[in-house]
Amino acid sequence: MSHLYQPQKIEPKWHRIWQETAAHKTPERSEKPKYYCLDMFPYPSGSGLHVGHLRGYVLSDVWARYKKLQGYNVLHPMGWDSFGLPAENDAIKRGIHPRINTEKNIQNMKRQLEKIDAMYDWSREINTSSPEYYKWTQWIFLKIYKKGLAYRKMVPINWCPSCKTGLANEEVVNGRCERCESPVTKKNLMQWMLRITRYADRLLQDLDKLDWPEKVKTMQTNWIGYSEGAEVVFKALSARNKEEFDIPVFTTRPDTLFGATYMVLAPEHELVEKITSPYQEKEVQDYVRQSERVPEVERLSEVKQKTGVFTGAYAINPVNGEKTPVWISDYVLLAYGTGAIMAVPAHDRRDFEFATKFDLPIREVIYSQEAERKKGGSLKEAYLEEGKLINSGAFNGLSSQEAREKITQHLARKKLGKKSVSYKLRDWVFSRQRYWGEPIPIIYCSRCGEIPVPEKNLPVELPQVEKYQPTGTGKSPLENIPEFVNTTCPGCGGPAKRETDTMPQWAGSSWYFLRYPDAHLEEASFEKETANYWLPVDTYVGGIEHAILHLLYSRFFTKVLYDLGYIGFDEPFQQLFNQGMVCKRSKRTGKVEKMSKSKGNVVSPDVLIEKYGIDTVRMYELFIGPAELDCEWQDQGIEGIFRFLKKTWNLISKWERESAQEDRETQRRLHLLIRDVTERIEAFKFNTAVSSFMEFINFLNRPEILTRGVKNKTIETFLVLLAPFAPHFSEELWERVGHSESIFKEEWPLYDRSLGETKFLTAVVQVNSRVRGTLTVTKDAPEEKVREEARRIEKVRKYLEGKEIKKVVYVPGRIINFVTTTTKG
Repeated sequence: MSHLYQPQKIEPKWHRIWQETAAHKTPERSEKPKYYCLDMFPYPSGSGLHVGHLRGYVLSDVWARYKKLQGYNVLHPMGWDSFGLPAENDAIKRGIHPRINTEKNIQNMKRQLEKIDAMYDWSREINTSSPEYYKWTQWIFLKIYKKGLAYRKMVPINWCPSCKTGLANEEVVNGRCERCESPVTKKNLMQWMLRITRYADRLLQDLDKLDWPEKVKTMQTNWIGYSEGAEVVFKALSARNKEEFDIPVFTTRPDTLFGATYMVLAPEHELVEKITSPYQEKEVQDYVRQSERVPEVERLSEVKQKTGVFTGAYAINPVNGEKTPVWISDYVLLAYGTGAIMAVPAHDRRDFEFATKFDLPIREVIYSQEAERKKGGSLKEAYLEEGKLINSGAFNGLSSQEAREKITQHLARKKLGKKSVSYKLRDWVFSRQRYWGEPIPIIYCSRCGEIPVPEKNLPVELPQVEKYQPTGTGKSPLENIPEFVNTTCPGCGGPAKRETDTMPQWAGSSWYFLRYPDAHLEEASFEKETANYWLPVDTYVGGIEHAILHLLYSRFFTKVLYDLGYIGFDEPFQQLFNQGMVCKRSKRTGKVEKMSKSKGNVVSPDVLIEKYGIDTVRMYELFIGPAELDCEWQDQGIEGIFRFLKKTWNLISKWERESAQEDRETQRRLHLLIRDVTERIEAFKFNTAVSSFMEFINFLNRPEILTRGVKNKTIETFLVLLAPFAPHFSEELWERVGHSESIFKEEWPLYDRSLGETKFLTAVVQVNSRVRGTLTVTKDAPEEKVREEARRIEKVRKYLEGKEIKKVVYVPGRIINFVTTTTKG
């Protein structure tokens, strides 16, 4: 057996064998229990995969191989999230048509993924931009539409002037486009919307049954934004013609209603135009136009200077009949609540700032000694907590909690209010004014109106075009293709036009996990029986950046399909693991940052694989730090892993195992390794699992172990444990120790507690509290025997010579300290 570790020869050999034997192809059915392990599939970028991307794919592969060795029928598929903004922006940047650019990028990324030899069943590969796939994305849209969950509406949407398209709320991060980071503005457009709000309660409640990181659950909980309170109706009188309008507001604090001294409408509110006084009209119109240019994140900012305009109209406070002035201000958003608020400046920070600036009344209605006050007793700042009601008529003296209940009941009797629940979640803006996406399968007929495309006519294929760049006008590039737009009405047979907006990039990824088990099924998107066998996904691996967008949308699609009877489960992913990012010091800034081509800190796996081999790269990706945390890539660190594999190879290659005289301590160490590696994989602590292998090999390299040797069974067990981490390395040595079948047909070793228990402990030996040696003792060794053995240690004997021992301190199995008459350094 060669003592030289040569990954460049070993790895291509096993890559070929696994392909020839279809080693990773998953049986449709098996007597074994099923296990569905899934990566968040990548969008095909032109820059390919760097080592940061690779980290998640490697750790999911370790998990999938571990489950296979545990006896599961493992499904571990891969595909491409190739429609939408990321792929189209990449194509525009490169000046290549999205279709051609996407195909080219897929080829490159598939080459890279095939190199790491993850246990992917490539026979199930899917591509969201292929007509064979998006036919079924369109079919799901039609099911959502026919269930009454899809509708069109003129709405002020988030507009990215750089990407030249509308964005869902979830795609705006800190007022900027999630994709290109340009400041987001508002634009009024007719949009397709999905009623995800109908599922708000279930999306929130069902988080409890998921094995997900608490951070992700919290992020979704906050995004859904559940609040209990009351809906209160203020009657507004138009300053234009005295017409009366109802203005409903949602409040979590009905106990503060008597403190409402003015109202505020969002500048976009439909009533603004109807109630504004002719004398205030120009000022109001100017302010509305001004607010359209203010990013939403700035409008919500706590530090932004408050601005606003009085409409000239008043509304009646339903609890006391007071006329309250109606203002407009950009700190109120149409998309939140009802787009109107009752302003209680004494008990709301933003209302307090606004009232102070515009000299509006501030009436305290919740009293507490904790409130900050000026000289004279008025509030220095808004008091936000609870207390006793004052200045509240018949409700004076009640606690806030009691008053909330009684004031709500009072309003309900007058039919001017009721208990209510509010969600921050808004309906999903589903239209995109871009080319590279699934055409929305709707037809418009002057006679029949809005008509869904018959299912037999799916897919509505995206036409081949030369000019695909976004127009920036709010219209899709498809609008300019008559042969696509003009069609026949399926209802009356007359002339009709197609919808030209396309679906968002999240459409195809919101159900792809359902397609893998039936990846090439032609007559349906998936079979219910097959879906119910494989799903929900047992373990889903990907970045936390998808905590809201993709995961929320996937849960929504799954619940709709469940309600329609197409599947027997209502959550797609049972367990979720979010891997941390791999960062590297930027050549431009000198800071440790997320890997990015623009920052000049990207590390390509291709060069590393060529130099060190796949298994070394895999193990370093796992060893670099805790899997769930961001970590810094150190180029020199990979050398240590390479040395470990060479050391292990040399050790196993040169042993004579037939005549090995293996001792009990080796067996104990082996079973501790089984325990540690198993527990650490189960906890996704892959870095410390790699450390366990290193510690075990260091133990086997001790002179006394090298002399005695180890048995074949010990080496075999070690290789099975290592196999998920370094599959080529383990397969090769498995074959060389005499096996003809793949190591992945073995069973995962089980820890034997009786063999792994520690019977010996290492005690530190001190003289006058200074360490002079160590001593191996049994757990129950008598103190006299430990003293005697400790005094025989040469260095200890040297420091005790000629000294009187005044006292001996012994902590069983840990420390023995000899205290002498004098201290000798």
